[in-house]
Amino acid sequence: MSSPEFWNNPEKAQKLSQERNRIEEELNEISKLNDKLNEKIEECEVLIEMAEEENERELLGEVEENLKEVEESLSKLEIKKLLSGEYDKNNAIVTIHAGAGGTESCDWAQMLMRMYFRWAERKGFNVEILDIQENEEAGIKSATFLVKGNYAYGLLKSEHGTHRLVRISPFDANARRHTSFCGVIVVPEIDDDVEVEIREEDLRIDTYRSSGAGGQHVNTTDSAVRITHIPTGIVVTCQSERSQIQNRQRALKILKARLYELKMREREEKLAQARGEHKSIAWGNQIRSYVFQPYQLVKDHRTGTENSNVQSVMDGDIDQFIETYLKQRATV
Repeated sequence: MSSPEFWNNPEKAQKLSQERNRIEEELNEISKLNDKLNEKIEECEVLIEMAEEENERELLGEVEENLKEVEESLSKLEIKKLLSGEYDKNNAIVTIHAGAGGTESCDWAQMLMRMYFRWAERKGFNVEILDIQENEEAGIKSATFLVKGNYAYGLLKSEHGTHRLVRISPFDANARRHTSFCGVIVVPEIDDDVEVEIREEDLRIDTYRSSGAGGQHVNTTDSAVRITHIPTGIVVTCQSERSQIQNRQRALKILKARLYELKMREREEKLAQARGEHKSIAWGNQIRSYVFQPYQLVKDHRTGTENSNVQSVMDGDIDQFIETYLKQRATV
């Protein structure tokens, strides 16, 4: 950065500056954590000595509390270490699709979107809705949103897959139990300099009228854009911008991220086959069940992690599932 030629390429210089600031923040965070841990450990040693000399066993309770804080801090540091993938530090593009089941599944899709919004709020991340298709009666048919924050993708990639809900439907007059499914797709927001071939002849581009609350052009012009990548069948939409051109650019960026992620997953599958692994690593399989009735339990089928506090999970408390998944993946 001290080189005279550094700012000759402003765009590259800005990216490097941002990367430097991110690394500096992480180093400062680790340094502060190290000081805090040493302080807690020294405090524990003093309390143990006092408990032995003065035979005050109640001091051991304070030792346990301090050690619990130490373990929690080390666990957070361990998770940060696991987020070492090429794009783990990037923002995340999340798409939720309601499965078969009509209004029940659309309501479930909206519940999942709220869960991720609340989780992002807990993390101090920002969320920007790129596209949302509302259902006529209740809920949403689909939604795409951008989660902005350090390591947003590294954390949220564990949510990619099918999410299953079991509950007594509020839309069923006979109060019967229903099972609903939603698909969640998570890809990293990638830079423009990442090369992904997208041929114009492989695209079908449709425009339609934006829906939902928005500026003066919403519901009055065909500014929303839907792009279908014919070879793969991937469909992306965007209606967050006021102009058709801007929505097209953002939709192409989402498509680029989806195609890049697809290529990475195909490569991972080939490597698994070469290693002789028979277990499917496809992300489209059911990954988690949320049971509201006849009992309450959220269970991740990949790790076996369970939480009986369903309301807490739906309010965004999903770190337990994310962290366990990342630790498990690190041992594979």
